[in-house]
This record gives sequence, C-alpha cells and structure tokens, in this order.
Amino acid sequence: MQTIVLAMVGLFSLIVGLILSLVLPEIKAVAYGLVGLGVVLIASAAIIDFRRVKGAVTSRRGKFGASTTIMVSVFAGIIIFVNAISVGVNHQFDFTALAQFSLTSQTKSVLAKIKTPINVLFFVTPADDQYHSGAYGEAMILQYMNYTNELKVQVIDPDQHPEEARKYNITEYQSVVFETSLGTSLVTPEEIVAQAEHAFTNAILEVTGIEQRKVYFVTGNGEADPNNTLSKVADALQTNLLKVITIDLQAAKTIPDDCSLLVVAGPTKPMSDMERQIIADYLSNNGAALFLTDPNAPDDVAQLLKPWGVDVQTGTIIDPSSYAAPNIDNPTVTRNRSGLNIITSTVYFPGATALIPQAAMPTGMELRPLVWTTTDAWIDNNYDLSVTPKFDPSVDKKAAYAIGVLINPKVETDSQGNVTNVNSGPYIVAFGDSDFISNSHFDDGNNSDLFLSMVKILSSGSDIMPIDRKVLTTRRLILSPEAASFLNISSIALLPAIVLIIGCLMWWRRR
Repeated sequence: MQTIVLAMVGLFSLIVGLILSLVLPEIKAVAYGLVGLGVVLIASAAIIDFRRVKGAVTSRRGKFGASTTIMVSVFAGIIIFVNAISVGVNHQFDFTALAQFSLTSQTKSVLAKIKTPINVLFFVTPADDQYHSGAYGEAMILQYMNYTNELKVQVIDPDQHPEEARKYNITEYQSVVFETSLGTSLVTPEEIVAQAEHAFTNAILEVTGIEQRKVYFVTGNGEADPNNTLSKVADALQTNLLKVITIDLQAAKTIPDDCSLLVVAGPTKPMSDMERQIIADYLSNNGAALFLTDPNAPDDVAQLLKPWGVDVQTGTIIDPSSYAAPNIDNPTVTRNRSGLNIITSTVYFPGATALIPQAAMPTGMELRPLVWTTTDAWIDNNYDLSVTPKFDPSVDKKAAYAIGVLINPKVETDSQGNVTNVNSGPYIVAFGDSDFISNSHFDDGNNSDLFLSMVKILSSGSDIMPIDRKVLTTRRLILSPEAASFLNISSIALLPAIVLIIGCLMWWRRR
C-alpha cells in the first residue's frame, strides 16, 4: 500500500512538473525539480516492490498493459514535443479577404529599427465602437508587438478618465496615441478604418524620428497635382511609406537635401530659367528624378534631358499594331516590349511622344529603354484627333520608339564580372506621357505597377512593393424588394413547408 502511495505521489509530481515547464517557463528550475522528484519516487516504489512490479509486467495482462502504455506515452510525447516547439516557433494564417491581420514587409522593416520605447494609448469605449475600429486597432497592434519589444499598450476609457483624454486632445472615441520622448502622434478612428497599418506605421516613424523618404512633386507650371489629378499616385506612395510633398521652385529657390525623388509630371506652361537651373543643379549633384512629358508640351523637360543623352520629340506616337481601342493614339506595351522585367501584362499611354537616345551618352552614364512600341509605329507631328492618321513615307518613319527610358551611372566590371568602378551621376526615368498615372488610368492594366517599379529604382532604400489598403469594410447584402420579401418568407416558411411535404410523402407511401 505504501509503495502504491509513493508511486502515485511520484506520478503526480512528474505530471505537475511537465505542465509547469510548458505553462510557466520562467520557473523552469522548480518544474525540473518536480519532474526529478517524480522520477525518483516512481523508481523508489519500483525498487521497493520489485517482485510485484516484475510479476505485473511479465504477466500476459502486464505485457498488454505495458504495450498500451508505451503507445499512449509515445503519442503523448509527440503531442508534448510539437506543442513545446510551437511555444517558440509560431505562424499565423490570415484568411481574411484583405489580409487585415498580417503586416507588410515595409512595416516589419520599420519595427526592426525601433530603439525607442513607445507608449500606445487606446482611448476606447466598447459601447460606442460602432464600426469595431477600436477592436481592429488593438488586434493590429498585437501583430506589431510580435516584431518589436518596444511597444507598451494601454487601454484608457475616456469617459472614466477625462483628464487623460484632455491631456492628449482626444475629441473622438476609439482614437490611438503613439507617444515617445520626442512627441506624440494621434491616429483617428477614421484612419484606423481606412488604413490602419499605414496610419500606425507612419505614427511610429514620426514619434521615433526614423527618417521617412520624401517624394517632391514640382508645381507652379501646370504640372499634374498629387492633391488632385494624381491623388491615387499620392495614395500609393504614402501607402508605401513615402511622404509626398509639393514644391514650387519659384518660391523654394532650391530642392531640399532630404529629397529622395523629384517628380516633374507634365508641365503645361514654360518654366523659368531659374527653375530649370535648380533642377539641372539637382541632377548634377547625383539627384534622382522622374520626368513625364506629353506631345507638344513645353520644351523644359526636353532641355533638362538633352544633356543626359535623350532627345524628346514633340509629335504623337501612332502605333496601329498595338493600341488601346478605339484610340489609335493610345499605344499599348506588352511584356515582350519592356525592359528590366517591369511589366507582367500590359500598360497603355493615353497620348505619348517618343524619347530618342542620342548617338553618344555622357561619360560614365548609360541609357536603357523601359517600354517601346512595335516597329509599325511612327510619329505624327500634326496629329488631329478628329482625323484618322495616315502614314506618309515621305515624311514619317516607322520604327520601334521608346516611350520610357532609364538613365543611370554606368557600373564597370572586369572580364570575370567583378565590379571595378561605379560612376557618379543622377538616376533619371523619363516617360513621353504623363496621363498614364492620372486618376483615370492609374489602376488600369499595369500602369500603377510600372510607376511604382520606377519609384523603387529611383528612390533610395529598399522594398517599396505596394501595401494594399486594409480597409475595415462593412459588407452589406443589397437586395431588391422582391428578393427581400422572398428571403423573409422563405426563412420563416420554407423549412417547415419542406418538412411538411416530406411528412406527407412518407405518410402516402405507408398508406
């Protein structure tokens, strides 16, 4: 009897020790002590009553029980082993339609750089969380905490703690404040619903002082505006953690040193000599720029590109073999007519002019075409939208014309392919069309992908693949009055009617 009690106490100690080692890893010493005690007690009981144990094990019943015990132990051991591994190695599967609970590589990269403790204050009142923005925000920030130990989350009810709400100028329920010694950043519930990850990551960039890459759009000469006709472009850049800023060179007089990329998007009015000189100086100082011009546009972009080996034409490209019907002046470009693998299917340009490489490039620079027409294309210098264009062999020349080019410093290598020298110089991308990234065309075809690929090449830093907006949507079933009536009636009467019909059939068959 005493040996049985000893064995039971040992078994209990062993089980408790194993559970504690998995559930409370911070007291592993105690857990391992209990496991060791359990093993010692069970072994002692077996030694004290060795004859009975031997008889029980060697009997027919004992052998059957021993085999069963071994099988159960092996199975339990596998389960425990797998769970022990999962404690340290876990993976989340996000099956939501918009991947609302998965972070992008850009955000993970930002979180890896955080060295400053950040207080994340949720001013939440669950009773007023109509759109579940507070709950969604909390779930999102938990994902952030998987990639950094610098976030400290606190949930505050502004009704119970109005002094805290006043301290942080909280005017809406479900707002979130990110706070460090450098300052605070407020994320509103509307931003959480519309773009939680983008808003949270930008707030972290702001309060930690991590520098955000900035894209400057030149304005003042009729250029496309990121706050208007290029608002989708601005959204895409902001979603990719790039800050969009407009700059009027007449007022600024210089391009800021923090400019990662300068965009000149289709000026419709001539620039001043001073503006052109500012941009030329920026390029000479190894700047990065994206130029977009159009047929018959002012020649400012042409003047800026000429010293770098590109002549900009004034006429309109006509490509009868590849265009977006019914507009013959909208050439399309497929994957086999693109460089650097930047197109996966098709892009199109709503009215484009050609970029002609010069016979000789500036020293240390090279030019690569990005997208080009078929060999059936020509340049119509007197294109009239109301008249069907016709090829005139005495004036026009059919050829494959470049619509987009990349100009960059040449990388010199030896015969084994080893880099021997990297020349200095600007990084320039130029397109003979500015409309392909306007709001009307940005989401069509691969237009947005082409633009973002060029930003990736030009801007300093890495990995600016698009971050999809994870809008917390409210999905409604839209029904006509007839469909709604049918749904109401069928949900109430259809199932009982089916049961009644089946019952009648069964009754009839038995009769």
